Amino acid sequence: MTLLTAKSKAHRFLAAQSRPGIDRARSAAQAFIASDAKIQIVHPFNDLSGVDGYVDGFLSSLHASFSNLTRRTDILIGGNFDDSAWVSCHGYFTGNFTADWLGLTHSNRLEFMRYGEFFRIEDGQAVEVTGFLDIPQLMCATGQWPIHDSPGTTRGYVGVMPGPATQDGLVLTDQADDITNRTLDIVETMLRGLGHDDETWRADWHDDMMWYGPAGFGAFSGLADFSSFQVPFEQAFDTWSGGLSGNGITRHFTRFADGHYACIAGWPSLMCKRRHSFLDQPSDDQTVYMRVCDWWRRDTDKLAENWVLVDLPDVLLQMGCDLFEGFHDQPSGPRKMIPAARAVDDMKGS
Repeated sequence: MTLLTAKSKAHRFLAAQSRPGIDRARSAAQAFIASDAKIQIVHPFNDLSGVDGYVDGFLSSLHASFSNLTRRTDILIGGNFDDSAWVSCHGYFTGNFTADWLGLTHSNRLEFMRYGEFFRIEDGQAVEVTGFLDIPQLMCATGQWPIHDSPGTTRGYVGVMPGPATQDGLVLTDQADDITNRTLDIVETMLRGLGHDDETWRADWHDDMMWYGPAGFGAFSGLADFSSFQVPFEQAFDTWSGGLSGNGITRHFTRFADGHYACIAGWPSLMCKRRHSFLDQPSDDQTVYMRVCDWWRRDTDKLAENWVLVDLPDVLLQMGCDLFEGFHDQPSGPRKMIPAARAVDDMKGS
């Protein structure tokens, strides 16, 4: 199957959900997601199994709590990674929050919740699905986010984030290899510069870049404003190790570019030791693992926009703060992960 066909099938699955109705969403999912697909959704959903798990364990709960629920997609790209075809998308679920969800009190008004998904495609179906949701955005919008601290010197903007300024995020045509390869090179160079005191990552960004972070962090406009978040965020931890490190624990399960767009995702993508308080949780030298995904848009030879989602409820759970007690079976507190065989590479990066 070509990447163009894989993207077309994913686009059909998403487009079916641009109108409300769980039956419509179920039919679209059954046509696109394999019956035995591996499913990962952010905390408190975590591991689900197959298309039935995806629909009954995840989508149905959204449709039950949000009337007229629809999905809007502003980025859709495809690429190859580790000899597999991948498609990724980013956008919003939107609907009237009319019934409590995950213990959150309904607001009886229109709400937006950002999402991102990654699909590994085989024989025309998604055999792996990893979904990110900015649940803290919904909590902030409804006055139910319990965290007062922000990692930056100031809290960034929290609200609905725009899609690409160029309005060309649905990449449904083939892209030139040289353009695609250049985008991925710039992203990987930038990632290797993260976590270093010399801030070499700055060279790969436009001065007027936009960084659309998760609601627990906020969004920032311009390199100086973004640095007011990124530098304190890095300094809250040490012993950073990311998806390019080859440490046997953190890894990108996918990383690819498509024309002027690129994305990565890891489960987890980052590990680090907490040296200062973070999101109201005191420092304790604990190793923290972060599930992270990113999408970038390149303009000329620098990055212009970056959409980021982090499974912050899972990070907080590792620190002993359980936002969804009673809605999952995951233990609260530090998490121990066993390294797999180490890769040859030993590079920093997210």
